[in-house]
Amino acid sequence: MAYQAGWQRSQPRPVPESLEAQAYLQDYAALLEAVAFPSVVFDHRWDVVLSNAAFETLFGGVGPHPTAMPGDNFLRFVLFHPDAATVLGEHESRWCLPMLAHFAAAMERHGQDRGLQSIRRDIAQDPIMEAAYRQGLPHWIRAVGPDAVEHDGAVRPLMHPDPRWGRTDCRIVGETPKTLQGMGYTRMTLVLREARHMTAGPRRTRNGAAELRVV
Repeated sequence: MAYQAGWQRSQPRPVPESLEAQAYLQDYAALLEAVAFPSVVFDHRWDVVLSNAAFETLFGGVGPHPTAMPGDNFLRFVLFHPDAATVLGEHESRWCLPMLAHFAAAMERHGQDRGLQSIRRDIAQDPIMEAAYRQGLPHWIRAVGPDAVEHDGAVRPLMHPDPRWGRTDCRIVGETPKTLQGMGYTRMTLVLREARHMTAGPRRTRNGAAELRVV
């Protein structure tokens, strides 16, 4: 339970060197597991440090991927996993673009970080995503304003595999205590709302992946 009970990870999890920090994370994992809504703790690269069973349930139906599993790196999942749009509603505008904006900010702060540089290279290898990152993203930020970029408080659509939730919305709540902040970690919880009717899904490509367009 300390380091994400449930699914098997394809990447090694970042673990703090301090025994005190490890003990804190073990206890924090127990707290996380008591939360009914999907909740996850990640570092500045979006490498997942902790997640609860509700998070695993939400993303449990996605297929395998060598680098973009939601329990490994949440940013890579949003940007690169072909199944992301089956869970994250309005995938391009409501999830991809805000995550790209946060990634751009992270690159300004930690531009020499090898993990972030690897994500940047993968963005560059996708012509559509590269155009969205370099050209569309600045235009989108000017159009929607800084508030739309922020995760905390944002309401975004989801397709939950549990029919009791189904097509619904979640409010993203950032709730990172001081000790986690000191470790360089961030906590994000997706507070699910009552199921709603959605008449249109995300635009799909022939292989089933969501299509990211230049905005």
